[in-house]
Amino acid sequence: MHAFSDIKRMVILSDTHGLIRTGVEPELAGADLILHAGDVGSAGVLAWLERFAPTIAVCGNVDGDRLSLPATEIISVNGELVYLLHQLERLDLNPRIAGLRLVVSGHSHKASITQSDEVWFCNPGSIGPRRFRLPITLVGLYLGAKTWDGTLRELMIPPGHGTERLETRASFVMELPDRDAGLQTDEG
Repeated sequence: MHAFSDIKRMVILSDTHGLIRTGVEPELAGADLILHAGDVGSAGVLAWLERFAPTIAVCGNVDGDRLSLPATEIISVNGELVYLLHQLERLDLNPRIAGLRLVVSGHSHKASITQSDEVWFCNPGSIGPRRFRLPITLVGLYLGAKTWDGTLRELMIPPGHGTERLETRASFVMELPDRDAGLQTDEG
């Protein structure tokens, strides 16, 4: 298990398929941690991401053995457990019972952020080659003591040679449990 503390900003992405999109660099700049949910496509993508922040990645169905990536990762981020895998359908544990706060997956290229049974599920979509006319997306999180504030960002690519830009498509707030709730003091 990887453990990180004092993380203020985390970027979640997936399905690069070997493509480096410089248009997402403004979102990567200032990140303290990057999570990649598989289908990396090449070691060059991981080296590029590592220039911005420590990067944890898992193996996707197109990665095979060439990148020596694990199928899953458990990451402690500021004391909260995050589970990283490529295909959500292959989740082989009960996230709530395992004490997970966030499950990150990729594969479908379809961005989604949902909550079920006190656990958040995030698929950042894809920042790789456009497929099925789906948007090119990633997720950015600002991590506080009581909430993780997230945005789903889309990379807008104008026709021709215009400047790529990131636009916010959705925002969400993950409320964290109060770890001090129920503690009693000797006062009184």
